[in-house]
Amino acid sequence: MARMGRPRTFDRDVAITQALHLFWQHGYDATTLGLLKAGIGGGITAPSFYAAFGSKQALFEEVIERYLETHGRVTDSLFDATLQPREAIERTLRCSARMQCEREHPPGCLVALGGISAGSAESRAASQPLADARAFNRAGIVACVRRAIAAGELAEDTAAEAVAAVFDSFMLGLSTQARDGVPHTTLDAAVTQVMQVWDNLRR
Repeated sequence: MARMGRPRTFDRDVAITQALHLFWQHGYDATTLGLLKAGIGGGITAPSFYAAFGSKQALFEEVIERYLETHGRVTDSLFDATLQPREAIERTLRCSARMQCEREHPPGCLVALGGISAGSAESRAASQPLADARAFNRAGIVACVRRAIAAGELAEDTAAEAVAAVFDSFMLGLSTQARDGVPHTTLDAAVTQVMQVWDNLRR
């Protein structure tokens, strides 16, 4: 009679969230198998880790998917055509600033910080979905600016890519500010300031 395999002593769904926090806090390269095993808990061994997740990179891909389906949805406003372009961008920035300062998870943004070192070929490959997410959000900001130009809110000669880069750079910069402990009240006030860039471009 074949021996039954040892049952898992961890909840896989909970383990994804625990791994998410580890990658968010430490980045891909610095989040070692040892850290993951300790963080996931349940006495998980290396063989059971690989049986459950396949590899560190495969787990990271699941983590990114989880992040984009939850915390990453702060950028949804960029793709809501029912919102005025300025409102869509401002709402995204304010939601992002608030999320990045929440205490229930590491500060900052996984999309901005999770693969920032990207030293090895493995880490570059693993971090590609993060680069794709950043590009997607950047394109959303560009689309908002172009909608405003088409609606006559901004001048026809407005450089959409350059204006979008201002807001995209600001949003990415929130991550280091939040990671350094800058309070939400300050970051939210900074959103008010950066939106003056938009107001100064109005026709």
